Amino acid sequence: MSHEHHNHTHCDCTHQHEHEHCDCAHQHEHQHEHCNCTHQHEHQEEAVSLAVCATCGNPMDSCTCGLKDGNKKKTYILENLECANCAAKMERKISELSGITSATITFATKQLRITAPDPEQYLDRIRAICTSIEPEVQVKEIREAKAEADVRSGIHRKEQRRDLAVIVVGAVLFIAGMISQHISGVAAAIPAAIQILAYLVLGAEILLTAGKNILKGRVFDENFLMSIATIGAVVIGQFEEAVGVMLFYRVGEFFEHIAVERSRSQIMSAVDMRPEVVNLVQESDVCTIPAEEAKIGDILLVRPGDRIPLDSIVVEGESRLDTSPITGEPVPVKVAVGSPVTSGCVNTSGLIVLCTCFFINS
Repeated sequence: MSHEHHNHTHCDCTHQHEHEHCDCAHQHEHQHEHCNCTHQHEHQEEAVSLAVCATCGNPMDSCTCGLKDGNKKKTYILENLECANCAAKMERKISELSGITSATITFATKQLRITAPDPEQYLDRIRAICTSIEPEVQVKEIREAKAEADVRSGIHRKEQRRDLAVIVVGAVLFIAGMISQHISGVAAAIPAAIQILAYLVLGAEILLTAGKNILKGRVFDENFLMSIATIGAVVIGQFEEAVGVMLFYRVGEFFEHIAVERSRSQIMSAVDMRPEVVNLVQESDVCTIPAEEAKIGDILLVRPGDRIPLDSIVVEGESRLDTSPITGEPVPVKVAVGSPVTSGCVNTSGLIVLCTCFFINS
């Protein structure tokens, strides 16, 4: 099977041709059984695109992830992580541990990624750091977290129903207290008693959390500030204001939790679309490796029906891709040599060969 020489504008990987956008940064020669052709990868234009490390995000010539020094990557899930500021504190303290090259917490997905020679030996210290900052946080392995996903989803639904019930009961008492003030013959102490009851229903959890945090040295958080503001209103006899502030705070927290959980669910659904393994072309062989082990410049074989494992450039073959999981577009998109492809799309027809390329367009 022979191949003509073509010049392409998207990839530096030459399948007896040149591409400009895949900065593979090294040369490869691969013999494919199905075509017996040679792919030569050459660096063409740094001005157009720049290869970056998939781990640390830095250019390859200034990579800081330290994997070349025998370090390993490890990813954990931080269950019950609800505070972005707390996540930043955890990340900073974990990064300061001796021996850890890097530590990154993604609040949206609750993922902690660390790089160290032996990441698992730090697990106990990481758990201690996380619980000291946010006591409810649990550090778990990804597989363990996925196994508990359904259980956790049910727990979150129960918590949401409980929070909604608290808000409804508190709102009813709040309104009842205000109405009772305008009913003739009702003792003056009754409206105040109803408002105090409403305040305790709505604010008991906030007050308890603020007290626990104070004992741990965490004073100026939102729970403490809400407690101070509303207790001050109660002390001066402004019960309606205290209950109103606490009610609107609980309503805001309720909708915030729903929005955060929905966003996380959508993000994790997109992440789960990535294949766990890829078909790596090595000279005349095709071997299966975990997707996370794929490197910049690797040549991957994608058969009809497979998902695109990584953002790549097509270096051989033609096909149509179902991009609806990513873009929502129902019409399949045609791709050929030189076309960029996005991970998560489905190859619907032909056999294609890809070069994994992480690049930044100038």
